[in-house]
Amino acid sequence: MSTSTQPLRLKTALKTYPHTRALKAGELTDPAVELLFEDVEPIHRAFAPMARRQAYDVSELAIVTYLQAKAYGKPVVLLPTVVAARFQQGCIIYNAERGKLDVGSLAGKKVGVRAYSQTTGMWVRAILGQTYGVPLEQIEWVTIEGAHLEEYADPVFVQRAAPGKQLLPMLRAGEIDAAILGNDLPDEPEFKPLIDNAAAADREWYTLHRYVPINHVVVVTQALADSNPQAVRAVYDLLSRGKALAAAENAAENANKPDKLLFGYDALRGPLEETLAFCEQQQLLPRKLTVDEIFADSLDILGDAAR
Repeated sequence: MSTSTQPLRLKTALKTYPHTRALKAGELTDPAVELLFEDVEPIHRAFAPMARRQAYDVSELAIVTYLQAKAYGKPVVLLPTVVAARFQQGCIIYNAERGKLDVGSLAGKKVGVRAYSQTTGMWVRAILGQTYGVPLEQIEWVTIEGAHLEEYADPVFVQRAAPGKQLLPMLRAGEIDAAILGNDLPDEPEFKPLIDNAAAADREWYTLHRYVPINHVVVVTQALADSNPQAVRAVYDLLSRGKALAAAENAAENANKPDKLLFGYDALRGPLEETLAFCEQQQLLPRKLTVDEIFADSLDILGDAAR
């Protein structure tokens, strides 16, 4: 009786980071799987296809998109892996040419964000409300896109800008008072961070919370988890090895810095519990989710290997 030695080929969407570079270059491999990387740039373009129709076997996914997908019953399984995280307090900006704006004067103002469900927007709102006491319900949230999940409808206090509008031109023209941006933060001098000394404020936030706000995680399809748990274990192992390799290569640079890439159920439990609470407060989820429900999808597959 012959056994196949061919690896399972998995359609994969992952951004190139220091911790995924070796996987994407084929330097880290596993005999059980072959990751076939799709060229998706920017990576958030993979999120709606993955959440809506499971377009990939393995995909990076924004944490809010994953939580909404799970809440709506989409067949995606979270691996306890963070592949992108960042401090968020520098991500809300205003146009200094139109006068000074600060957190104490946000009530009654218009704040633009790509989508109300965007993960960066969720984190900025959470910090504004929890850390600075900003009355979020008194802000007029203006979006230019909808959610990655078609089932999700924005709350009534969110308004959509006219078709074709973009956040920076709106901010420049005074159509909005502030804007939340992520990787697309501008470097023009008129755009200033709303939160003074954002880096120091982020350090204070970390001292209290002990994790870096989670942006992107990795998911697999329920079909893959059901049909080939060994492949799921191989994917998790490859991601873990990628993190370890990058950590070794950049040990001096990352010394004394927080670990942004949380791996394993124990490391993720507290941060996910708080993330869920923030999402509930902001009316981002159609039903209550628990960390135990989320972890149950992969716990039997990964078990002690992901503690």
